[in-house]
Amino acid sequence: MTRPSSAPLAFALVVLLAPLLNACAPVLVAGAVAGGALVATDRRSAGAQLDDQSIELKITTEMGTRHGDRLHLNVTSFNGVVLLTGEAADAAMREDVAKFARGTDRVRAVHDEMVVGPPSDLSARTNDSYITSKVKSRFVEANKFSATHVKVVTERSVVYLMGIVSKSEADAAAQIASTTSGVARVVKLFEITG
Repeated sequence: MTRPSSAPLAFALVVLLAPLLNACAPVLVAGAVAGGALVATDRRSAGAQLDDQSIELKITTEMGTRHGDRLHLNVTSFNGVVLLTGEAADAAMREDVAKFARGTDRVRAVHDEMVVGPPSDLSARTNDSYITSKVKSRFVEANKFSATHVKVVTERSVVYLMGIVSKSEADAAAQIASTTSGVARVVKLFEITG
């Protein structure tokens, strides 16, 4: 028994979808170029960037499985340096998160800034996101260093700064962040270069 060819159907789909694909191509190319530009300006190697993403995913996934909605956890990894922020239901949970993070492959250091308490509410998280965006905007406006070299994380109005920077870049970033409205405190977790 001979099966009918699917070539005519495939050809028809290509003809029908071609205009749609062409319209998407500039968007896909622009997205790839923009993503490539961010990778190229990052002072971490491409391998270190992938490691950081893997570290964040591994810790977040495992802790979510273990503790569920009793835990509000933000994991930020930059060049193998992990920042833990958020709220744990009790001290044992907080220690479990920190211990797992310290034992995760490719983690060089862990900064445990979690607190024991109920998960923060939506308004607090929204405010933290707003503060982060204000700090990043002020970095761009000040033009004292490349804003892509500094990672900004805000939790409970405390701004954490990470990145591979010079001492003058670190000082400028901390000064700008500390004078941004709504910032309660600035914590520098930089790796200082030459």
